[in-house]
Formats: sequence, C-alpha cells, structure tokens
Amino acid sequence: MNYEEMLKRAMSMVSKTASSKERFEIPKVKGHIEGNKTIIANFIPICDALSRDPEHLLKFLQRELATPAYIDGHRLVLGRKLSSSLINQKIEEYVNTYVLCKECHKPDTQLIKEGGILVLKCMACGAKRPIKSKI
Repeated sequence: MNYEEMLKRAMSMVSKTASSKERFEIPKVKGHIEGNKTIIANFIPICDALSRDPEHLLKFLQRELATPAYIDGHRLVLGRKLSSSLINQKIEEYVNTYVLCKECHKPDTQLIKEGGILVLKCMACGAKRPIKSKI
C-alpha cells in the first residue's frame, strides 16, 4: 500500500467518527405543576449527569428564573409556575457556561477555585478558563 492509499483510508475513518453522534446529551427535565409550584422530579439525576453539585445548579436556576426554590429529596420545587421548555433552556445555558469545555467541547470538566476566581478545568484536554458569571 502506498502513502496516498493509506492517507485516503485514514481520512475515511476520521470522517466516520467525526460524524457520529455526540456522547453527551443534556438531560431534559421531567416534572409537573402542582398548584402554583413547579416540581422537577429528576433534578438530582440531571445534576449527576452534569457532574455538578445540586446546590450550584439550584442557585443558578433561582437567579435565572427569579423564583425561590428548594431541593426535596431527588426533586426540585420551584416557587412559581414555569414551562419545561424555559427550564430546559436555562439548564442548557448552565451547561454551556459551567460544564462544557470551550476548547474541546467535552463535558469532562471540574469547577475549581483559584485565588477567589472560579475556573473551569477540562480533564480531557487540560484547558483552563475563568468563569465570568457569578452565582
């Protein structure tokens, strides 16, 4: 096999893996409205999938949705009626800011405090970047 044949073979393999489905999907909320409150039944599993502290995501949602909230077992209780599409949109914003690496776009990250600054460190590529948004 000459160089050009090997290169074509390698390029065909790369394009197949690049077009495959991404391994990380943002979990969708499952919940219901109970009186004037919104109950998210799968809040803790969402936090586990994102590898983030439930209290951190709770603070973010409280600030973004402008509503009081508390964790009750595995579920989150929000103090007003909210649509699941709005909650999913806010969780997607959270993932883009606090979970996904801006360099390699993988969710294998950790939040670390360095000198009072919150830093997102990627465990896959080693990139670090400060997070400007405060909770």
